[in-house]
Amino acid sequence: MDDQLRYAWRVLSVVSIASVLTGLGTSSLNVALPEVSRHFAASATAASWMLLSFMLTTTTLMVFFGRLADLFGRRRMYLCGLATYTAASLALGFAPTAWTVVALRVLQAAGGTMLLANSAALLTTAFPRQHLGRGMGIYIASFSVAQLLGPTLGGFLSHRFGWQWVFWSNVPFGLLCLVWGAAVLRTDKGRTAERGVDAPGNILILFCLGSFLLGLSQVGERGWADPLVFGSFALFVVLAPVFLTVERRRRNPAVDINLFRDPGYSFGLVAGLLNTIARMAVLLLVALFYQAVQGDDPVAAGLKVLLLPLTTVIASTSSGLLHGRMSNRAIAVTGAGLTAVGLVLLAIAVSPTVPYGPIALALVLIGAGSGLFMPANTTEVMNGLPRNRVGIGNAMRLTVQNVGVMVSTALALSIITSPLPGELRDEVFAGTISGVSGQAVDQLVLGYRIALLCMTAIALCGLAASVVKRRAAGQPEPVARLEQRSRR
Repeated sequence: MDDQLRYAWRVLSVVSIASVLTGLGTSSLNVALPEVSRHFAASATAASWMLLSFMLTTTTLMVFFGRLADLFGRRRMYLCGLATYTAASLALGFAPTAWTVVALRVLQAAGGTMLLANSAALLTTAFPRQHLGRGMGIYIASFSVAQLLGPTLGGFLSHRFGWQWVFWSNVPFGLLCLVWGAAVLRTDKGRTAERGVDAPGNILILFCLGSFLLGLSQVGERGWADPLVFGSFALFVVLAPVFLTVERRRRNPAVDINLFRDPGYSFGLVAGLLNTIARMAVLLLVALFYQAVQGDDPVAAGLKVLLLPLTTVIASTSSGLLHGRMSNRAIAVTGAGLTAVGLVLLAIAVSPTVPYGPIALALVLIGAGSGLFMPANTTEVMNGLPRNRVGIGNAMRLTVQNVGVMVSTALALSIITSPLPGELRDEVFAGTISGVSGQAVDQLVLGYRIALLCMTAIALCGLAASVVKRRAAGQPEPVARLEQRSRR
């Protein structure tokens, strides 16, 4: 094994540990959310924003930190992110109120974003092209390891030791990764000749996505005609074209519009966005279903959702073996198709008395689809980027992906509670709706079916995008033009 490949595998070990760390912070809270909500007597809005604040911060800052890493060096940004994430995790265990949890989740997300904005870029520059698919498959699988450990760990820690340990359990992982990353990652100087951060662009991203998310998270509770909901969506509609206009005129834009000239990159992002919206809320919904509808404790609910991340891990790690037999596009199409089938089955099966078998089969299909789709789509998107645009290109990919996570969560939580009276919605997030009445449970199940059918429709759109997605294999001009522009 040559020095470059040896270093590449060490970098992979660093980013994989860090991805497990950040993944645990989300997946464990998905199961422990009812426990945390009950402790603080949190409203439905506060409970949902414990999740959404993390996603909004990650989405807003992704391109910003990707740009800073290109300018000042990825190693420095990565280690700073590890320190921030670990410190915020420690502080979260001492939070006195629900909204303090929300605020500290913002800080935790800022640290996590520094990691996410650089992980795939570090791998892309460290690995030789012929080995990148294998490395990316293992990296993607590491997120699934976090999803595999998170539900059980979150349920066990919150149920046995208290909700604080959902966050404190991140601290030893963070310290370990910080020491190992400092020892392994090589110093890089960045590109100081191109200093400049697009402050107007990043501010517009914050208000544009923030207004959209606020409206989406409140539409189920308040309705479309509510001034807050209508005003939030109206602000998004106004700011979106303003943002695009500003970005076209910036010398160092937060979003490099020129990257979208490559059809493979554009179709890859669209396919990834739709696939993420369709599947990312499934683990949260199923864990909440077993606690709210069937009255399970967090440990039992966490064990029942394990099949999804377990299957994703197996499919992700096995996907590298398929690269010699199938194209990235074919693997991605197969994965997207399996996800759609799993969502259809889940929508049909969900009921107050459903046995575990049909739910388990649906989780296996969705997990397998996710594990096949993510590495193939990520590899195809990243492989076509010029070397000096990897950081910003990856940050844009992750921004789109996080928009998908954010929209998936907000949309699903909004839809499942929409058939319920307003006074009962807090009971859903506290996991106590099954003790209210059978009618309330039936209304919640109706909301679940509507949400899952909407997610199925989105998955089918993502499948269509994967089918038409094409890398410019016979049309190398887009990447060449990007390289020429970046040298000017």
